[in-house]
Amino acid sequence: MKKIKSSCIISSAAFSVKRSVIKQYSSFKQKCPAVGDLVVGEVIELGCHNTIESKLGRIHTINVGKQVVFVFGSRYAPDQCEGVVPDSPQEFVELFHQGGVIGNVKTKNQLFSVTTKIKVLGYVCDNEGKVINTTNYSLIHPKIDTYHNKARSKLILCVGTAMNSGKTYAAAASCYALSSMGKSVRAAKITGVASLKDISLMDDCGADYVADFTYFGYPSTYMLEGNQLLSMFQAFDLKYGNNPNDYIVIEFSDGIFQRETAMLLKMPEIQKRINKLVFCASDSIAVFGGLYALQDKFGLVPDAISGLCSSSPLAIREIQEFSDIPILQSLEKDCKKIFEIIK
Repeated sequence: MKKIKSSCIISSAAFSVKRSVIKQYSSFKQKCPAVGDLVVGEVIELGCHNTIESKLGRIHTINVGKQVVFVFGSRYAPDQCEGVVPDSPQEFVELFHQGGVIGNVKTKNQLFSVTTKIKVLGYVCDNEGKVINTTNYSLIHPKIDTYHNKARSKLILCVGTAMNSGKTYAAAASCYALSSMGKSVRAAKITGVASLKDISLMDDCGADYVADFTYFGYPSTYMLEGNQLLSMFQAFDLKYGNNPNDYIVIEFSDGIFQRETAMLLKMPEIQKRINKLVFCASDSIAVFGGLYALQDKFGLVPDAISGLCSSSPLAIREIQEFSDIPILQSLEKDCKKIFEIIK
């Protein structure tokens, strides 16, 4: 066993694991990686990701030779890459995201530059020599079998056409509007890849409590099964959604055709919990197609349109030519106007 250096950054993908547990690592290299395994890795070549977000939320600049506690996981990002956990032991892997998720790139956007390369020094182990895996550490433990149909908090769900369509800003604007109008609000991001900045923004905008999948021990949600996704959704709802006078704001990452988001949107348990649905898109044609897709694939009609398109008066004008659905202007943050849309 080797002691982990005090200067070693613990990435946000390991959020659910206590710092006091992360002390040592083993140099053995024969173990096949699994989703959630913690490793100590050394940066050997810088690529597009030259920063790491720590489990405290700080963004650190990294250089060649820097040691970080990374986490094996998968990633789905059409704008960047598709990453998977290696199916055999490997000494060299790639960094998918500044949250510290690592593995092998399976496919890559042609506009995406080279990845940052990592040398695996060893697996992080507990005092008994067992490899620490984030999926064995959860910060939220409600009893799902107590889930029932009594009156619950009003749930506002933010979905969109793709990554970077403006979902997080719409969710944050909703938190700001609700809290500004004296309402208690909780917020969560149920799918995506480890990154505290999104729920931190919701926290900054007035959410009393925030959480995401890393609170349940998942470095990302790509390729999780439907029952795992629903369990997280219901666990958050059970913990924070028991007062019918309160609100819950939830974001599903990526687009509505993405595997996990599509699975959730098709579930009756999810659909019946939606009080208001906010649909985010980058431009008017994306809104036009997205409205059809929501209705055709999921039987859903949004209560508001938001996202990047809502920041453009010209885009809004185009949208209003074919839809009378209210526009939630997330960057304007007119709390009274937004509240009237989502209350």
